[in-house]
Amino acid sequence: MELTYFPIHDYGPVMKGMVIGGVGIFHVFLAQFAIGGGMVMAWLQWSAMRTKDPQVTADIRTFLDGYFKILVLVSFVLGALTGVAMWFTSIQVSPRTIGSMLDAFHWLWAIEWTFFSLEIVAGYVFYRYGPRLPDATRLALLGLYSIASWFSLFWINGILSWQLTPGAWQGPEDVWVGFFNASFWPSLFFRTVVCLTLGALAVCVVVNTMDVAEARRRDLIRRASTLLTPMAIMPALGAWFLAVIPDDSRSWVLGGSPTMTNFLAIAVGASTLIGLYAVAMRFRRNLTLNIATSALLVALAFGATAGGEFVREGVRKPYTVRNHLYSNSITPGEIARLRARGSVTADPYPLSDPERYPNDQVRLGAKVYRFQCSVCHTQTGVNGLTHVAGSWTSEQKRLNFSHLQQTRGFMPPFAGNAEELEALVQFTEWLAADEPAQWPLSQDPATTAQIEAWLVDSGTQRGGH
Repeated sequence: MELTYFPIHDYGPVMKGMVIGGVGIFHVFLAQFAIGGGMVMAWLQWSAMRTKDPQVTADIRTFLDGYFKILVLVSFVLGALTGVAMWFTSIQVSPRTIGSMLDAFHWLWAIEWTFFSLEIVAGYVFYRYGPRLPDATRLALLGLYSIASWFSLFWINGILSWQLTPGAWQGPEDVWVGFFNASFWPSLFFRTVVCLTLGALAVCVVVNTMDVAEARRRDLIRRASTLLTPMAIMPALGAWFLAVIPDDSRSWVLGGSPTMTNFLAIAVGASTLIGLYAVAMRFRRNLTLNIATSALLVALAFGATAGGEFVREGVRKPYTVRNHLYSNSITPGEIARLRARGSVTADPYPLSDPERYPNDQVRLGAKVYRFQCSVCHTQTGVNGLTHVAGSWTSEQKRLNFSHLQQTRGFMPPFAGNAEELEALVQFTEWLAADEPAQWPLSQDPATTAQIEAWLVDSGTQRGGH
């Protein structure tokens, strides 16, 4: 099958993963809060129907019919908008990955959309008519919203977890094999607990803005904070997730990659602080959450979400779909063919600024960089080539680029021929030299032969197999 090339967008000094990550973190945080907010509203409505204290019932109805329902509505509207932004940026950065996901799970995406539509309808009906409805109808609407939003998470979780642990999946015909993969259940349960946590913490912020007596605020906060209790199983769910992911992925977060280990520490540390405060509230009746403390805990929850999402994305390296598609949108089976013919020989898209480069060899290197490297590296900005390889000699660059999968275990093999690799070396050195107007050609046959030997030695599979 012939490799399809796509236009490649550039974000200047900003790494493409940072663009997707930034949008994704806000989307996940908002979407998970929208799910958890609905669950908390259903819980409080049920609690209001169970209590015999009319003042408590009135307080809960005031809360549900006031700012919080607006907050949940805004959250799932913004969650939907940032979801569209995720599609937009992902299609620009990694269209082949999105195409693979749609090929494999298009009907499941459609099912998820129906649940999301039901979520929107139920949420809007409660927003528009909730204050006029009897308690049983209110509970039914909130329950319907919560169930629909959770099943939206259910379907999306299966598709996202498939990227890391596809298992025996071999193609679109194995849809259920891919969907109910090894990390499906631990990630689903973990995200459900996160949703409850975000919803409960947001309640505490909003309740503190209500003009009611202190004792009544405390009662509402304690009722909502009951939904922080499931945080107690987070360590077990996290351990379960780490146990089922591939060994090399687990090694990245447990010390193999300092960056990923640090982000894991942020997620674990922030979650631990929230959990400890929740435990303290259960045992110290005089302890509550004022607006400053609850806002701080929400900020910690955002930090935990950011750290967790960074780790979730990072542990897939060097793949976007494990064992099926590398992060640069090249499949493992295509490496050998591209080694023989060149990775950009058939690339139909010209450079946006060809006159910038001093000769054809550097221009070739720029196209190789764009196709194979630009999804994770910039030229001179964040994670730039000049930073990663700037201290290497020319010979070290040739050797290390030839053995990428051994040099950096979270990188795919180099997918071009010897001429392209040398062009990439020259492009990198030209960048490091501040892009002079003149640059000598590197056409030594002995150098080309040495690179070819190194490429053969490295192999075309990950790890050189």
